[in-house]
Amino acid sequence: MHQQFRNFLPRLVFLIQEMLSQGCRELMTASWIAICVLLFRYIGLLQSLELAALDQFFHLRRYEVPEETITIIAIDETSLHQAGSWPISDENIAQVLSKLNSYKHRGIGLDIYREPVQRGHDKVVAAYKAIPNLIGIQLLAHKIDSIDSRLSTVPELKQHVQLGFNNVSYDYDGKVRSSLLYWHANYQVYESFALRLAFLYLNSEGITLKRSASNPEHLQLGKAVFPRFESNNGAYIGADARGYKIVYNFPKPRCQNSCSESYSYHQGSLEANIASKDPEDLIRDHIVLICSTAPSLQDFLFIPYSSPLMGMSEAKPIAGVQLQAYFIDELISAALQGRPLLKVCPNFLESLWIFIWSFIGAVITWRIKQPRKSIFIFILLGLVLNISVYIAFLAGWWIPIIPSGLTFCSSAIAITFYITYIQEELKRSKEFLHQVINAIPDPIFVKNQQHQWIVLNDAYCKFSGYSYDVLMEKSDYGLFPQHEADIFLQQDNLVFQTQQPQEHEEEFTDIHGKTHLIATKRSLHKDAAGNFFLVGVIRDNTQRKQIEEELKQIADDLFRSNYELKIQENYLRQLAYHDPLTGLSNRKFFTEQLYECLKWSQSNNFMLALLFIDLDGFKSVNDSLGHKMGDNLLVIIAQRLSNALRVSDIISRLGGDEFTVILQAISDVQIPATVAEKLLTVITEPIILDGHIISVSASIGISIYPNNADNSETLIKQADTAMYQAKHLGKNRYEFSS
Repeated sequence: MHQQFRNFLPRLVFLIQEMLSQGCRELMTASWIAICVLLFRYIGLLQSLELAALDQFFHLRRYEVPEETITIIAIDETSLHQAGSWPISDENIAQVLSKLNSYKHRGIGLDIYREPVQRGHDKVVAAYKAIPNLIGIQLLAHKIDSIDSRLSTVPELKQHVQLGFNNVSYDYDGKVRSSLLYWHANYQVYESFALRLAFLYLNSEGITLKRSASNPEHLQLGKAVFPRFESNNGAYIGADARGYKIVYNFPKPRCQNSCSESYSYHQGSLEANIASKDPEDLIRDHIVLICSTAPSLQDFLFIPYSSPLMGMSEAKPIAGVQLQAYFIDELISAALQGRPLLKVCPNFLESLWIFIWSFIGAVITWRIKQPRKSIFIFILLGLVLNISVYIAFLAGWWIPIIPSGLTFCSSAIAITFYITYIQEELKRSKEFLHQVINAIPDPIFVKNQQHQWIVLNDAYCKFSGYSYDVLMEKSDYGLFPQHEADIFLQQDNLVFQTQQPQEHEEEFTDIHGKTHLIATKRSLHKDAAGNFFLVGVIRDNTQRKQIEEELKQIADDLFRSNYELKIQENYLRQLAYHDPLTGLSNRKFFTEQLYECLKWSQSNNFMLALLFIDLDGFKSVNDSLGHKMGDNLLVIIAQRLSNALRVSDIISRLGGDEFTVILQAISDVQIPATVAEKLLTVITEPIILDGHIISVSASIGISIYPNNADNSETLIKQADTAMYQAKHLGKNRYEFSS
């Protein structure tokens, strides 16, 4: 059954192996949503929302202290009533212009259209000629190659090139947020009314228009740089990009809920000016605009401040002259103070910004997977998005908030639906796995990537001693000892990282405190939703390990017994074959070795020499100094003999002061003679024992195989005879057997 389960599970997940891995799921979701939103944006479906959001930012900004640069002389309903008709007569206009020209103004803007023949026309023409810094208005036709007939209504101003167009650029919702600085028509370049008046003010400050040093495509006016407006700038899709068009950064009006009031610009009426009621300080060093503000003339427009915050009341327009005052004031403040106009980022950066927020929404939702935490994080990130875009707006940058917010929310929603789907799939997988593994007698567990149990069979619960409810969605920590839980975690991580099956032997302590020795087979699997989970199968090896330990103990005991027997055997062998005093081999060992050496020499055709050594003068030392001193003397002589011989040479003590040496594999009879001379030398060296200087010598007899004998008994007898011959000839010498 266990083998059937292991073969069935890979087949269960075979069809879904090609699904997206966990690492790129968020990236793919964010990318698709970002692409869709960018497509909607680039075909203009989000333009209305982006412009509405921009208007709300205008409302949220702080109030600004206005510069006292503009004064408005308004032709209101009272002025129209006193004049009796529209337009105002040339005589009245001439009186106003003469009065204004008596003050040191920076420039006068005549923001009204004049009929060619009016009462007092000569006077007004004279006033035109007397005021060189007077700018009139002209309305350019919508067709690029024609000009409205009203362009020639003030021929005197046209003759001195003192006209500026006052066409406004409406957005699709009828509001004015941008303006053209130049208009190309009939192979001529026309300047806007607001720009010409701003030039009059700035020229007196020594500021002129020039190309930007950083980019020749841009124009620079003092501290202000005017980039060329593109047809797809920001939220604008297919906008008019001719001339130098700019998006205005309107200052906040003093009264936000009543846009009929101007942005704190000084305002006086036409009749008050004629009657000399306007103070001189409202005219000196100011730009003076003469215009109509009468509601009956319907010269009103909508700007971002026209619609109140969040659209909670009716939209209120402003007079056309107030719009021109906005334009002039912003051009002057931008040139003198560097007050920023609204700028947009390159399309690539805006697209990247939108994608980043799409990715953030996907990642946060996937990582948290808890509704309460997700809502809190979403609100927090939404505030971060709005605050960051608002701060950028205050710095003069128009960053898209609607597309980024839309991708952020859409990615979060998409991932939320996906999480719901995979949780449902996970539930089905758990139910199926639980049915399968319950039929298997071996303990089996299934863990998720958080190392929590999600499926357990009855055998596992019985083996651990814990109930199913206690174990479910818990981890190893808290239920098992720390060192065991650490090992379980380490092995689980190894499978998750390598995605390869692993088998490992571990300790497992059940609820009763009994420790089992187990072998766990772990493997990684993936369900239809792409969820990875770890399947573990446990085999209890406790009894087998106990038997192995018992067998090992028996083997150790046997080995120990054999070792002790071997030591005893070696000890007995040492006693049997070695001299207990000198440690040299004894007579028995000598006899056996001589026999073996003779056999080897006979088989390999080598010579063998036997040296029979007897000490001279040992008995006198033993009698005079005692047996203990004699024993010490024998030990020293044995050491000297051993050190003077080869490793292959065999030295033995036969008893008393008699020693034998077997020289194997000799090639010449001179070799044993040389060895004998060496041994005589080392023996005769003085020995100091307990303050006594002792000198002994030796008589050595030598027999040679095969020259003297071909068996051990004869070789020994021949060597012994030669030794006695050496003693008779004066001792301290060696003799060969004859």
